[in-house]
Amino acid sequence: MALPRHVAIIMDGNGRWAQQRGLPRPAGHKAGVAPVRLCIEQCGRRRIEALTLFAFSSENWARPTEEVSSLMGLFLDALDREVDDLHANGVRLRFIGERQALSVRLQSRIAAVEQRTGQNTGLQLQIAVSYGGRWDILGAVRTVAARCASGELRPADITDEVFAAGLSLAGLPDPDLFIRTGGERRISNFLLWNLAYTELYFTDQLWPDFDAAGFDAALQYFAERNRRFGLTGEQAGTSA
Repeated sequence: MALPRHVAIIMDGNGRWAQQRGLPRPAGHKAGVAPVRLCIEQCGRRRIEALTLFAFSSENWARPTEEVSSLMGLFLDALDREVDDLHANGVRLRFIGERQALSVRLQSRIAAVEQRTGQNTGLQLQIAVSYGGRWDILGAVRTVAARCASGELRPADITDEVFAAGLSLAGLPDPDLFIRTGGERRISNFLLWNLAYTELYFTDQLWPDFDAAGFDAALQYFAERNRRFGLTGEQAGTSA
């Protein structure tokens, strides 16, 4: 079965999962840690190169203060609890997003984890926190504009590759498979540049319920897709 090199996931439905059970929304976020671990393990076992998880968007700062505080605390706890296992399994962990919006304590913990796992050559794991696709693109625009203003680069020299080098996922293949749980059918400002030719898979499963069978179903969907990247079926070597 053909497997993706890079999987990107919007982990949606934590709050609704909790509400359906009469629990506060933060309980859903805590329950969502288990499928994160499962997806990391599944990617490692199948030798998928990269996994990018959308944990907290730039728009999520507008959520109730109590929920945001709970999420930030969950990030800290998860870093402390999981980093030893991730490192032991060769996972390189990076965080993408606007770090200046995070607490100094969380920024420090993130930097320490990235340094500790930075030389690992196993699964490349990206956690998007305080991230937005438009923010990412604007950052790349500013980088290219600064290079042009300094004379290092001419506008005519700006290629897809030059531009993409300024994005958060620089150095990684674009996601081949995008998964969104929770029933919504949109990409919600996630990796807008990088998802140009990604296969999109949507499931009604709420994130805390996402399991190995759900992950397998997404991989099976990907394996059955006819990926032509704008070519005809004949050019791509397919029948469709």
